[in-house]
Amino acid sequence: MSHEPSVIDTVLGSCISACLCDPELGIGGMNHFMLPYGADPGNPTSTRYGVNAMELLISQMMKLGADRRRFQAKVFGGGHVLKIRESLNGVPQRNIDFVRQFLEAEKISIVREDVGGYQPRRILFHTHTGKAFLKYLGMNEAERTAEEELVYLISLKKQKLDGDVTLF
Repeated sequence: MSHEPSVIDTVLGSCISACLCDPELGIGGMNHFMLPYGADPGNPTSTRYGVNAMELLISQMMKLGADRRRFQAKVFGGGHVLKIRESLNGVPQRNIDFVRQFLEAEKISIVREDVGGYQPRRILFHTHTGKAFLKYLGMNEAERTAEEELVYLISLKKQKLDGDVTLF
């Protein structure tokens, strides 16, 4: 997030990125989260959880002078990249549902979204203009992204950080 012109770059599989911008002041920022909710005793405000990542992004933009009444959102990710049958309670769909509900509750309009599907995405977000550029990644990148997400999901299961999270 920045008041100065910057480009933020991320790669998404089942994760979500919300890009927020105050177009009048040219202040924007992006987050990247893996799960909607969770508990991490060692880091209770971990931004791997959407609820924390969204709150932090909004508050940091406001600290830079952005007016939340002008916020516009662009939302990306939530792809089913693990070659597991798509379901309504799977991580990708829960992430998509969470970010939509959160932004609606906060009265922040989604002006563009590209969510779901089966391919990972690369997002470039220009903080000062609010422009986002999306590229679908090919099979090699898709497999690499899926492997990284699977390793991370397995590590979360081993940590047992949140007993009420269904990962698959």
